[in-house]
Amino acid sequence: MATIIGLCLRVKLMRSLPLRYKVDIRVAPGSHATEAAVNKQLNDKERVAAALENPNLLDMVDECLAPSYD
Repeated sequence: MATIIGLCLRVKLMRSLPLRYKVDIRVAPGSHATEAAVNKQLNDKERVAAALENPNLLDMVDECLAPSYD
């Protein structure tokens, strides 16, 4: 779940900020059992690009970032 949340945060920031900004996403220390692995996945450009090529993951991220009007 932490990787999905982190991926959503990364995509939102990548879409919102100019390209000159470097985005670095990290899990809070001690909040996840595989903290180092999650941080590595979220900050590897190739892994993020590969994840976003997956249509199911991309749909999930888009759904997460869609505005809700409740």
